[in-house]
Amino acid sequence: MSNVPVAVVTGSNKGIGLAIVRALCKQFPGDVYLTSRDPGRGQAAVAQLQQEGLQPLFHQLDIDDLQSIRALRDFLKEKYGGINVLVNNAGIAFKVHDTTPFAVQAEVTLKTNFFGTRNVCTELLPLMKPYGRVVNVSSMVSSSALGGCSQELQQKFRSDTITEDELVQLMTKFVEDTKKSVHEKEGWPNTAYGVSKIGVTVLSRIQARLLNEQRKGDHILLNACCPGWVRTDMAGPKATKSPDEGAETPVYLALLPSNADAPHGQFVSNKTVRPW
Repeated sequence: MSNVPVAVVTGSNKGIGLAIVRALCKQFPGDVYLTSRDPGRGQAAVAQLQQEGLQPLFHQLDIDDLQSIRALRDFLKEKYGGINVLVNNAGIAFKVHDTTPFAVQAEVTLKTNFFGTRNVCTELLPLMKPYGRVVNVSSMVSSSALGGCSQELQQKFRSDTITEDELVQLMTKFVEDTKKSVHEKEGWPNTAYGVSKIGVTVLSRIQARLLNEQRKGDHILLNACCPGWVRTDMAGPKATKSPDEGAETPVYLALLPSNADAPHGQFVSNKTVRPW
């Protein structure tokens, strides 16, 4: 078993994920794993970074596939005895003008962005080593979508006592409500991506609370963040930040020094804690 520290970035063969891997290869004192669904694309991204003189490693990971998540979990456990840094970056978004029915967009978007991310956390958080860092990449859209929710939903999503099961029920209800075309009547905003990222931000708050209760002495810090509006396939060419600029906040949170006790359980944008 290796004593080398290890960092894993999900969904990192392009865009912000690739930029996070690049920065970690330069700054993290250990092995950095670039992961992607498609091994070909992942290996190509690794080769690209190798040409820049960096040494990322590759492991296949499809966050929609529990077997794939568990294969990564078992590999990390066996080779490293755990994990030091986890950046949950993998996510999808439909384009604004996509004609896919909204109920389908809701189901597909939440499957990956919320349920997939949650499954990764369920399998990998128990492997986090003391002083580990977990970064869940959310979005400012989670804040604006929260503002578009009914007062009742806002109260639930801001609650300091909401459980993971209750959150899962709410996310499931959103998908069901879209299928019945009653989501707006039920107090939901008209953005599947936004609701999926509300889920990621609230999940992060819950996970941080559980770490405090169960592993207080391990000094693990877990946060959600917004990378900003970044020029990627997802956000398009008009966005204001380059991928490397978008990676700054996630990397800052991934590399919080071992003597730091904050931020934890926060929503962070431009390296600043934002109100939720």
